[in-house]
Amino acid sequence: MTRILVCDDEPQILRALRVVLREAGFEAIPAATAEEALDRAAVRPPDAAIVDLVLPDGDGVEVTRRLREWSEMPIIVLSAVGDEDEKVRALEAGADDYVTKPFGPRELVARLQAALRRVAKEADEPVVRADGLEIDFAARTVRVDGAPVHLTPIEFDLLRTLARHRGRLLTHRSLLVEVWGLEYASDTAVLRTHVANLRRKIGPAHVQTDPGVGYRFV
Repeated sequence: MTRILVCDDEPQILRALRVVLREAGFEAIPAATAEEALDRAAVRPPDAAIVDLVLPDGDGVEVTRRLREWSEMPIIVLSAVGDEDEKVRALEAGADDYVTKPFGPRELVARLQAALRRVAKEADEPVVRADGLEIDFAARTVRVDGAPVHLTPIEFDLLRTLARHRGRLLTHRSLLVEVWGLEYASDTAVLRTHVANLRRKIGPAHVQTDPGVGYRFV
């Protein structure tokens, strides 16, 4: 059974998460503090983690950063704070996603399943297919409903970066650094222009926006 580390200092939230995960076919590994979460993950590494942002002995961002030192497991950060800066901080520490409380159980499970699928598929696939869109990484070609689509080199690199992390929310900064380089790290206007061009060519449904934070390929 897929094991999910669940770290939250509110007993009622922890109980609710255990029930939700059990009903979805997962085994929940509970922890109430950052230290307990890190200890449990080290003793028997889970398949994924759901971590609250505010903990009595630290925060979910630090837990995420520590887990990322040795693991690529999917990590979802939970928080009652919907602040953009907090989302960006969590994502740049290595979180795969950020869910704001109160959350819908079905949405949380769906995001967890998407993150687990991404990890399972991340072994260098030569081709990605999604709802009529086909991306051939090696040939650097893109087709929509079988018809070739011309992308500029930058547009292709942007699409490839998003597609390789499909389902994962990528911040503006991480996309700019990976595609354009460190000197463009704060140039969100450049990124928005190229995302708009990409959507026009491949269709708007494949690239989702999280306003003020970043984009994800779906």
